[in-house]
Amino acid sequence: MPPAVLLAALFAVLFWGGSPVATKLAVEALPPIPMSAVRAGLAAPVGVALALLLRIPLPRRGRQAWLLTLCAFCGFIGFPVIFSYGIARTSAIHGAMILAMLPVFTGAIAHALEGRVPGRMWWIGCAIAVGGEAVLIFGRAGAAGEASLTGDAICMVAAVIASTGYVTGARLSQAGYPSQGTTYWGIALATLAYLPFMPWVSQGVDWAAVPWRAWASVVYLGLGVSTLGYVIWYWALGKGGIARIGVLQFLQPVAGVALAWGMLGEPLTGTVLSATGVILAGVVIATRR
Repeated sequence: MPPAVLLAALFAVLFWGGSPVATKLAVEALPPIPMSAVRAGLAAPVGVALALLLRIPLPRRGRQAWLLTLCAFCGFIGFPVIFSYGIARTSAIHGAMILAMLPVFTGAIAHALEGRVPGRMWWIGCAIAVGGEAVLIFGRAGAAGEASLTGDAICMVAAVIASTGYVTGARLSQAGYPSQGTTYWGIALATLAYLPFMPWVSQGVDWAAVPWRAWASVVYLGLGVSTLGYVIWYWALGKGGIARIGVLQFLQPVAGVALAWGMLGEPLTGTVLSATGVILAGVVIATRR
């Protein structure tokens, strides 16, 4: 594999791994809904420009249009808003490790919709990963500052919503629509959905008083996580192959935990490290083919 391809994929994983930390910093100064709307608004022009440059049209009316609408809601409205509420009530480390369950949630939703019974290894891996989540969530001893059961539960709901968006996007891709278009046009649709509510949800927000650290985090989420991360990832997948590049996503929660420890000073307790190892092991087993 060319070093540039590997480096690009690692950069994308690092971008996404930093999402819980950036969200944590952003919601310290901005309410979740206005923050998520600004995040989408920053990414939308870039996404539309890329869609036009790549000549990716909006999907045809009917099933494709409904799938794109649902995917846009889950990925760029439901998930960021609810995850923001959750991360404000728990630690970035807990948020990162809850997001490590995304492949498992995605597989569960896909199996349910398709009426298929998962194989034995999927069940074993899920059981292990869920056990690791239980250790993380209920092992309060030495937990990072504001880590709470409520925040963890809200983050878990957000992860399920994100997985629903992934499954919807996959079905749209199976229907012949480019995955890049799902991202680029999806974030544009989400931005349009936010606009009518902005005057109401932004009441009482002193935009001028928002510190630079929060603005930098929102820019990072909008241009880095929602845009640049996907552009780099798609390029790496195309050059390096889905099978070889896809496994690097297992590094995403590890990057999130490391960044939360390095940037926010959240403690890496024995409970956190043990739970991290168990969750990752379970996810690897559950997603093996």
